Amino acid sequence: MNAPTTTERYARVIEVSKRVRWEIERDVIRGRRFDYDKTFMPDGLSLAPELPFLSPADARLLSQVQGRTYSYMFGLVERFISAKVLDVSRDHVFGDQVALEAMVRMNDEEIKHQELFRRLETQMAQDMPAGHVQTAAPNEVAHVVLGKSTWAVLALTLNIELMSQAHYRASIGPQVGLSELWKDVFLFHWREESQHAILDEMELRREDARLDPAQRAAAVGELIELVGAIDGILQGQAAADAAYFTSVAAATFTDSQRQQIGEKMLKAYRWQYIVSGAMEPRFRQVLFGLIGDEQRQRIETALAPLTYAVPAANEIEMPLAA
Repeated sequence: MNAPTTTERYARVIEVSKRVRWEIERDVIRGRRFDYDKTFMPDGLSLAPELPFLSPADARLLSQVQGRTYSYMFGLVERFISAKVLDVSRDHVFGDQVALEAMVRMNDEEIKHQELFRRLETQMAQDMPAGHVQTAAPNEVAHVVLGKSTWAVLALTLNIELMSQAHYRASIGPQVGLSELWKDVFLFHWREESQHAILDEMELRREDARLDPAQRAAAVGELIELVGAIDGILQGQAAADAAYFTSVAAATFTDSQRQQIGEKMLKAYRWQYIVSGAMEPRFRQVLFGLIGDEQRQRIETALAPLTYAVPAANEIEMPLAA
């Protein structure tokens, strides 16, 4: 059997996109609110079991604080993803119209996802104690990211969208006892993101074919810079979330426990948003298939200080795969 042509691959994405399409209120929210008697982020992502002094109620609260940030972070990254999708779509305007339709549909879905996460934040702001802080503004982050090369932004985007699928398939989907609305949000999100990752890879390969070795090496450097910028955001958000959690939790924590909470919050966020994605098998196959050993070593050296951020116990099978 002959391999599908590029146009046929775009057409398949369109077909699946039409089949799995959903609407925010009709299919996902359906008039529901989050159940705060249940966990949001599963243990394999939140790393709550690594804080054994937490009561069950406070461990559940920790998962909800992290879950609120998880929703916010996806809304944040989808701001620059949708902008980049619009940008690369221009290459297809007077070319492959099937490819153009696929990219336009992807952008429509990314904008819808941003609206979904804004709706969820409005709910959580009403239902959770006051004081939660979002430390990075989506537009400001988007301006920084979009200042980098298309190759670097597409590589980061592929990483994020494969990572989100891996989180759902390996952790959120199989976990029993999560808030039903929370679980449904990421089920529906996963269904559309699975097609986005296919397009990300196709567009990354198309962009990569334009680069010479020097340009590719520069793009790898920009990807490393973007990961560093994300880690900076995570450090700020982890500190803010640790302070918020300790201020609203039922327990009164010692100074040592507060320090541990802050450290584990940052570890969890590095695991969720950087390390789990860097370990994802398909991402590694694509990325390292495009670059040589020297550039691979640059990436692995840059990531080395973060690789401690993996679950300490066998709470989740690794690596997470999309």
